[in-house]
Amino acid sequence: MTVAETLHSGAAAVSDKARTALDTARETAGTAVDTVRETAGTAFETAREASGKAIETTTHAAQDFSARAIALAEANPLSVLVGGLAVGMLTGSLLPRTDREAQLLAPVGRRLSLTAHGAVDAAKETARSEFAGLGLSRNAAKDQVGKLLGNVITALTAAGTAAVTAKAGGTDAAATPEPAAPQASTKTGSATN
Repeated sequence: MTVAETLHSGAAAVSDKARTALDTARETAGTAVDTVRETAGTAFETAREASGKAIETTTHAAQDFSARAIALAEANPLSVLVGGLAVGMLTGSLLPRTDREAQLLAPVGRRLSLTAHGAVDAAKETARSEFAGLGLSRNAAKDQVGKLLGNVITALTAAGTAAVTAKAGGTDAAATPEPAAPQASTKTGSATN
């Protein structure tokens, strides 16, 4: 074998090895591309499913919140009004007031203040007259407490007298309840008056 044949045979072997390496690289690259495609497809599907579930969950939560808010507003409209006023007042207190607003709103504030004071005074006067019509006053309450204390003192005095009488005259014990009974009936008669 000559040098040329040896070189030719070595070149052929190298060429075969290169083709084999190239084919192996192509197969490996193809497998890698297929794996990447499958992984990317799976990841995309998973992401799409997760985003769909998130959108569905968010939609249901928003609908549920909306339904609860409407039910709350229907059940407690006054609470919603008060809450809205509170939020409005808070917002208004956080925003800076301009000079023009102060000029325009000062008379309105004074009128509202006077109206509110008038309403409170009228409510107090109405309550006083209603209580007086029912006989509920400070003096009437004092009189009732005084009568009650007087009746309690009378009852205690009668009980003490009966106990002393019973102890002093052992045979007169049966007769002692009789003086207590008229005082008790007096107590009942004065309590109803």
